[in-house]
Amino acid sequence: MPILLLISAVLILVLLITVVKLHPFLSFLLVSIAVGIATNMEVAKIVGAIQKGIGDIMGSLLVILIVGAMLGKLVADSGAANQIADSLIRVFGTKKIQWALVSTAFIVGIPLFYGVGFVLLVPLVITISEKYKMSAVYLGLPTLAALSVTHGYLPPHPSPVALADQFHADLGKTLLYGFLIAIPAIIIAGPLFSMTLKKYTAKPLAIFSTKNFDEQKLPNLFFSLLAAFLPVLLIALDTIVKMLFPEKNVFTKTMHTIGDPSIAMLISLLIALYTLGIRQGKKIAAIMAPMSDAIKEISSILLIIAGAGALKQILTDSGISNELIQPLSGLAIHPLLLAWSISAIIRVSVGSATVAGLTTAGIVAPLIASTGVNPCLMVLATGAGSLMFSHVNDPGFWMFKEYFNLTVKETIKTWSVMETIVSVVGLIGVFILNSFL
Repeated sequence: MPILLLISAVLILVLLITVVKLHPFLSFLLVSIAVGIATNMEVAKIVGAIQKGIGDIMGSLLVILIVGAMLGKLVADSGAANQIADSLIRVFGTKKIQWALVSTAFIVGIPLFYGVGFVLLVPLVITISEKYKMSAVYLGLPTLAALSVTHGYLPPHPSPVALADQFHADLGKTLLYGFLIAIPAIIIAGPLFSMTLKKYTAKPLAIFSTKNFDEQKLPNLFFSLLAAFLPVLLIALDTIVKMLFPEKNVFTKTMHTIGDPSIAMLISLLIALYTLGIRQGKKIAAIMAPMSDAIKEISSILLIIAGAGALKQILTDSGISNELIQPLSGLAIHPLLLAWSISAIIRVSVGSATVAGLTTAGIVAPLIASTGVNPCLMVLATGAGSLMFSHVNDPGFWMFKEYFNLTVKETIKTWSVMETIVSVVGLIGVFILNSFL
């Protein structure tokens, strides 16, 4: 009965989002209420569970995601991404421009949310492809592979952070393990796969070329890299300190404070405000204006995460989660593969990686305690599944098609295959790590 109810809930969620075209937040709320009623919960308890689910997940993530969006916007608008790309092209040389762009996407993709990173980097790719007379798809797909991997695997992106919260995984360890999986996934889905893409010679529309930055006014490379990497460095450093210095003293307490994800993001933003803004001669008011736009851009993602938190709490308070432990644990399938599979199925059905990952979290979270599986690896397995086979129900599919001027068939052969490779390689990487941990 619990499994049938859960399957029905997921199917209704998929139908509401894909067929009815209801916003995912409203879809999550309606399904949460329906599940509560179906399990004979009192109305007051249903409302209380929804409020608690939203409050719990937003309370721990809101600062990280809002400040992260503002930092990403500052990196984009200041020209820091262009500075990184130009510098890496000089280092790699024109024969290895592809690797320079992949490295750029990986670096700036850490603080940039996916949508912002896409509209920032793709015009840059198109401009470079025109300049050096190279296939835009050949250069662009590996770049977007790197961007996709950071979006699905690495904090402080919304889905990995939210999954870590729901699975009670250490964010720093998740980040470190994510790097180990991300690099081979990017190489295989990017530069290696792109060797088959030189035949795609469609010319993107000229309107998608990047805007020109005055090179004299770009922030220097050090400050550009600092803005992108500082949150990661602070969070990772705290994790290393925890491993090497378990005792509590002034040093470890200080490191734990500045390495807390919310504090790390805030410190990084304040430093970037000076190095990429004030130091460049910009007024605070002028810097803040686009940051307000960044908050608007992420509002929809925040609502999806809130809705997923509500459904997760309903599943918990109704007792469905506990009742699912026995049948799910009894399945002849590894918990990591189960999480990946459920996430992949929902991703293919709904199109949204965030919805797929967070819906899966509400289903498989109880398995962590009952099976002893590493929660950090559960985050990565779920995230990898949420990237599986992007197709016509994913906005990213259509953005890639239009920007690179491809047919639907060509987009499936390039974009959809790349996303599938990222997902499958990620799952393989998770199992390899699991064998050592």
